[in-house]
Amino acid sequence: MSDVIRLDVMKTYKLFVGGKFPRSESGRVYEVSDSKGQWLANAPLGTRKDTRDAVLAARAAVKGWAGTTAYNRGQVLYRIAEMLQGRREQFAAEVAAAEGIGAKKAATLVDQAIDRWVWYAGWTDKVAQIAGGANPVAGPYFNLSVPEPTGVVGIVAPQAGYGHSFLGLVSVIAPVIATGNTAVVAVAADAPLPALSLGEVLATSDLPGGVVNLLSGRTADIAPTLASHQDVNALDLAGAIAHEGPGAATVLEASAADTLKRVLWPAVDPAAQDWTVAPGTERLLSFVETKTVWHPMGQ
Repeated sequence: MSDVIRLDVMKTYKLFVGGKFPRSESGRVYEVSDSKGQWLANAPLGTRKDTRDAVLAARAAVKGWAGTTAYNRGQVLYRIAEMLQGRREQFAAEVAAAEGIGAKKAATLVDQAIDRWVWYAGWTDKVAQIAGGANPVAGPYFNLSVPEPTGVVGIVAPQAGYGHSFLGLVSVIAPVIATGNTAVVAVAADAPLPALSLGEVLATSDLPGGVVNLLSGRTADIAPTLASHQDVNALDLAGAIAHEGPGAATVLEASAADTLKRVLWPAVDPAAQDWTVAPGTERLLSFVETKTVWHPMGQ
């Protein structure tokens, strides 16, 4: 028995759609390599059909997730941080390979991603205080403004090559779901493995199926489908310019205009986007609508 050579069990990466882990409907994969061109794994090649399935799952999850109390949403986001903390070493190794950086820096980025989940978890029951309030009106009425989620948000995640793609991924997903939206995410095509592993964390974190859906593959296939899909309410184009060039965001915004989507533009210079900087409230407030309620005062 001492002469037996044991082979490693290679990880099979899959999409994360509707709380499940399907292979691409095409059955196809593509090779993912590290910064030195060495093969790391095969990732599923998501298609337009996979994207439509993910939107369907996200739409089905909107009502339940938006109806969850802000406090409970915060508990779920905190649970995600807990589960990610428990797999810190795995993610540090995957981020190091994906980004072509040292182990120490990768571990720091994973720690920052964990902290980012905690930060947004603390905002879930506070965002209404800065996005709503009582309005002064002339008449015997109460007039209250309260924020509500926009709905299904399509996200083009930050790409590798500009650094911090995993931290950037967390930084764009967390504020979207913290405010009660659901998300369909085109993950970094050139560094999808940490993102697909995040699906395993989400699946074990009490997050309802369909709230976050992760698709790997060609951004040029997935992003236009999200932009033109009539059941997607908003777009975050954080990684559009980095992957497809300066005109990509303009083209996607034009597609989104046909269905009146809200669009959050990326940084003009992707290399200048530093995801390690502490976030503000911009992304929290980018995908909420304001509902105004009138109520007569009692006599």
